[in-house]
Amino acid sequence: MMKNLWYNLLFVCSVFLTGCTGFLDVVPEDDIETIESDFEKRENAEVWLKSCYVFLTINVAESMGNPAYLGADEYCGSEYVRTKQTSSVPALFIGDGLQMTQSPYCNAWHKNQYFAAIRYCNIFLDNIDGVYNMEKNEKELWKAEVKAVKAFYYFDLMRRYGPIVLVDKNIDANASIEEMMQSRRPIDECVDAIVKLCDEVIDKLPYMKSKPTNHSLYFNKEAVATLKALTLLYAASPLFNGNVSMQNFVNRNGEKLFPAYDKEKWKRAALACDTAILICKEAGKDLVSGTNSAPSPLLNTMMDIERTWIGDAYASKEAILAVNTSNDYDYLTQLTLVYTPSQSAGYYDKNSRGCLGAPIKMVEMFYTEHGVPITEDKQWVPSKYSMSKEADEKYRNVLPLNADVLSLHRRREPRFYAMIASDRSQWYRAYTTGDDVTYKGVDIQVRQGETLGTKLKRYDESTPQNITGYWIKKWLSSDVPFRSYHDALKGSLQSPRYIFRMAELYLAAAEAWNEYLNAPDERVYKPLNEVRKRAGILDVREAWQTYAKNPGKATTQAGMREIIQQEWNIEFAFEGRRYWNVRRWMTAPEELNSPQYGWNVLASTERGFYCDYDQPLVVWKKRKFEAPKDYFTPIRSEDVQVSGIVQNPGW
Repeated sequence: MMKNLWYNLLFVCSVFLTGCTGFLDVVPEDDIETIESDFEKRENAEVWLKSCYVFLTINVAESMGNPAYLGADEYCGSEYVRTKQTSSVPALFIGDGLQMTQSPYCNAWHKNQYFAAIRYCNIFLDNIDGVYNMEKNEKELWKAEVKAVKAFYYFDLMRRYGPIVLVDKNIDANASIEEMMQSRRPIDECVDAIVKLCDEVIDKLPYMKSKPTNHSLYFNKEAVATLKALTLLYAASPLFNGNVSMQNFVNRNGEKLFPAYDKEKWKRAALACDTAILICKEAGKDLVSGTNSAPSPLLNTMMDIERTWIGDAYASKEAILAVNTSNDYDYLTQLTLVYTPSQSAGYYDKNSRGCLGAPIKMVEMFYTEHGVPITEDKQWVPSKYSMSKEADEKYRNVLPLNADVLSLHRRREPRFYAMIASDRSQWYRAYTTGDDVTYKGVDIQVRQGETLGTKLKRYDESTPQNITGYWIKKWLSSDVPFRSYHDALKGSLQSPRYIFRMAELYLAAAEAWNEYLNAPDERVYKPLNEVRKRAGILDVREAWQTYAKNPGKATTQAGMREIIQQEWNIEFAFEGRRYWNVRRWMTAPEELNSPQYGWNVLASTERGFYCDYDQPLVVWKKRKFEAPKDYFTPIRSEDVQVSGIVQNPGW
């Protein structure tokens, strides 16, 4: 059956899902002719199992297929990345307002994408019981793993497209056209289908820690609980719950696809989050903390933060579900790694295309050291765009002491220093000197002509340039020197992408309880403070009461809504959550229509670089989000014509 497709799947499985020792080492046998023969023996059935998971890697773990990494406003790039790295950054064009129906960027609604994956899942579930050389308990485990990933495909389709087609059973290839032309189902039905699959398998799946190595990257008990909780969180959110802009959206049968507002959905989500947290705790999951190898408390906290996205690989106690990327590194590391065109000692990497930086908006989003926004801290620096000196030993190896730095970069929270490399800061990391590797505070100097600055005196679409003046640390390991960074990754550092991690559940629980309660209580504060504690900042009420200009904000539902949303933006900065969050919160029109700002990277002097210490300048103007059109990805026009499916509003 489908011989060529199977050989392609075998190759993709072996590339995309290998990682742990002995995991998914696929060797194709002779020709595969029929589904029945595929499910005669365990080894062939396992190929089907692996094929069901391939699309999780392609469309979620990697920046090319997942619109959430680059489709919001967290990364900023010039014409170079759009013209020379086009295939690697399709989501940037979404943020530019260039999404289209002819060939949608990051298209997952396709017969060869998620609906193929769902079809493979259904074939597996229909046939796995016929395998003769498997025990019943192993069949039940594999079925649970496939039902779980099918539920995830539904979830990802829903957050991308809204109402989706539910494929409980595959339609026979000889069925009539009318039978094949399925309708999109109302949001509540989509949510119920995901939850039903999760409920069916949660008691059949072991914890990740109890799974054998060759199944550690398949769904586990805690991941299913998390998927259920996040599905219910999305269902309760404004985009899906009482969205008046979608009240007239109906399917081809005339059924309304979006429900009226129901406050109880927030309670259902909150309880599911609390349950998932308990399950994760029982599974041994927790927030990463306790690093003590760095020379200062601040650096140790920064290393804890770094370990949430790369440092512990498959052993991470925070990772609830981990998936490999298709290579030793994802394209994001190529595009964000500091770039220098010359073979300068200690910095040069031939694979780097460093051309994505952080815009000022993201830089200013992080808190001060007191754990409140920079606009709220009554004790922070007098003027954020002036130069000043840092003398506190706390910041050694983070900022140069007693030297001029921009005040905006001083006295910020640990997550800022863990994720952002700013001009005249220091990045404590492994550094190569000759053949020796040592740890030190590596100087980050990004003005024109400097080691990590552009060597040109103009913006050039043929040359990699960081146009904001801020390098992004996320996805990069401080344990691997800049020099030949990507060569060092190959075969030596495992770097899976974490699809879910523990901090997500804490923030989801805080948000859901805050929206359900009339005023916040410990059900809101406690999970939020878990994340803040690991981040090295004060509990939310103490921080606001002690340092904020508006201390009462943390005592109201509306105030806590803003605080929780900013916590999401900070904790998961550059990690592919903001894209979904600003949509489900329905704040995207306010957030995603602004130009992106940075410093004058073509200037070689301090005053020129910092724009006379006045205001940053616009470095990228092409930003557009049109509501309600851009809340959901369009279905490809050809698929609409062939299937008779109703297109999303505005397209």
